[in-house]
Amino acid sequence: MQKAYARQFFAALLITVVSVAAFGAEPLPRAQPEEVGLSSERLNRLTTAFQKYVDDGKLSGGVILIARKGKLAYLQPFGFRDREAKSTMRDDSIFRIASQTKALTSVAIMTLQEQGKLLLTDPVGKFLPEFKETTVAVPRDGGGYDVVKAKRPITIRDLLTHTAGLSYADNGPAVDKWKAAGIQGWYFADRNEPVEATISRMAALPFDAQPGEKWIYGYAIDVLGVVVEKASGKKLDEYIRTTITEPLKMADTQFYLPKAQRDRLAVVYSGDKQPATRVPEGPRSDQQGAYVEGPRKSFSGGAGLLSTAGDYGRFLQMLLNGGELDGVRVLSRKSVELMIADHIPGKDFRPGQGFGLGFSIVKDEGAFGMPTSPGEFGWGGAYHSTYWVDPKEQLVVVYLTQLRPAPTNEDHDRLRALIYQAIAD
Repeated sequence: MQKAYARQFFAALLITVVSVAAFGAEPLPRAQPEEVGLSSERLNRLTTAFQKYVDDGKLSGGVILIARKGKLAYLQPFGFRDREAKSTMRDDSIFRIASQTKALTSVAIMTLQEQGKLLLTDPVGKFLPEFKETTVAVPRDGGGYDVVKAKRPITIRDLLTHTAGLSYADNGPAVDKWKAAGIQGWYFADRNEPVEATISRMAALPFDAQPGEKWIYGYAIDVLGVVVEKASGKKLDEYIRTTITEPLKMADTQFYLPKAQRDRLAVVYSGDKQPATRVPEGPRSDQQGAYVEGPRKSFSGGAGLLSTAGDYGRFLQMLLNGGELDGVRVLSRKSVELMIADHIPGKDFRPGQGFGLGFSIVKDEGAFGMPTSPGEFGWGGAYHSTYWVDPKEQLVVVYLTQLRPAPTNEDHDRLRALIYQAIAD
């Protein structure tokens, strides 16, 4: 009888170990929604709405994470990781998070300031000599452009706030020169060269605006990724791993996916037609991308990471906690406060919003036009993912899906409306 009991015990233990290995530990401590001031009944509306997106063919699938007051209240996969293979989405499915990478690189820069290895006021040329003197393309009346010297050096803070004049080179006055140089768009995973080489060539091309004059979204955080390498003496993937993801137990956040985890990677679909259609495979396709089979040489600080909802939720909870999670401090409280302050007052951006050091910042609820709180910070990614943190409501939200292009942001708006209507206190 004792032997039978022992066999049962070890069998149960093995099942537990295999389950943890397969699905990972809980990203945050679990709580019933009511324990953290959310209504289970009202959250069911969210579950129903996003299942309908799958049923209607608008989405293949995704994962939604909601944490409040430091506790995980809702972690819901829906639909399919791979619709054609009938592989259902899991809560630990892995997604290409694209521009959600920017937040981690921005935090990496802040850790280097805390270590005394750089200052936000430093000119970028201090670390990347090619950036000591840059140029700007100025449109001419009637067509064409002139190339002029930048009025001042670009600083690290200019890059963090997207006011360095760097776009993604898909339009702008000197798009011809960027196209000829083979540098356009945010996708780097297929490049068979270190990101430093790409950024070095970039410095010689005309930018779209003078430093500090406009908010322009583009390669700024990719440049900062190389600054991280120079200031730290480590490759970007190593620095982010040792400074952020390993301390925060974000085991599934990385630039390239181990081949053994291929079956956890969500497939990308296009929303151009209904139902959403699987996009083409191929190493140069920025849709499915080279994140498994690619050369694994280019670490894009602006758009290169893969992650899970649970991992990203831990990262955001650290920021909501003022730089600390589970006794591990990544940043000081004052550094986080600086990151989530508006650094572009007076510059043209989005209604009701400003921009901090890595995130958009909500300033005016009415102008924003959807449920929120002043001080909310967040961003999203090219594969239609989004996230935000609402410090007033002690709320963390992560929404990961793989839809590119996405015809509308209707699901983002519905997500927001259905989460805030579930707040019960």
